[in-house]
Amino acid sequence: MLIILTFIILFHIISAILLFIATIKNVWWVSGDYTLDLWYHCNSTDCYDIPNSATSDAAYLQTVQATMILATILCCVSFFVFILQLFRLKQGERFVFTAIIQLLSAFCVMTGASIYTAEHLNFKDNHFKNGEYGYSFVVAWVAFPMMLLSGLVYLVLRKRK
Repeated sequence: MLIILTFIILFHIISAILLFIATIKNVWWVSGDYTLDLWYHCNSTDCYDIPNSATSDAAYLQTVQATMILATILCCVSFFVFILQLFRLKQGERFVFTAIIQLLSAFCVMTGASIYTAEHLNFKDNHFKNGEYGYSFVVAWVAFPMMLLSGLVYLVLRKRK
């Protein structure tokens, strides 16, 4: 059981690190020397705010920002809840709340990355149209199944001795 707990703790920490990278790094979209993330577009010398990102026309961008931040917060909260539940609850009651929070976090990542996939061309300037997804976008999609699996493992672990 100790090996399983160590594995799940490492898995959870790796998921949180991936979420932090996906949310913070400026490489959701790459086009030549330009990169774009959820808040800024950058060239080789400086970064600038995404034009019209605070308007109602860019509500989908604001939704992606909110869901990625919420997913990161929920992932961190679920880790702390896991540690508390590990030492406080009796067997059979463990990890259900942690699993629910982790699954909500996975749902937020899936929602944010899906909306970005569907709407990413709508808030870009013309010089960003010809580009490709960056590694932060890929990291967000990699974090999603890891968090989903982590949430399901928490549900399985609640019955283990």
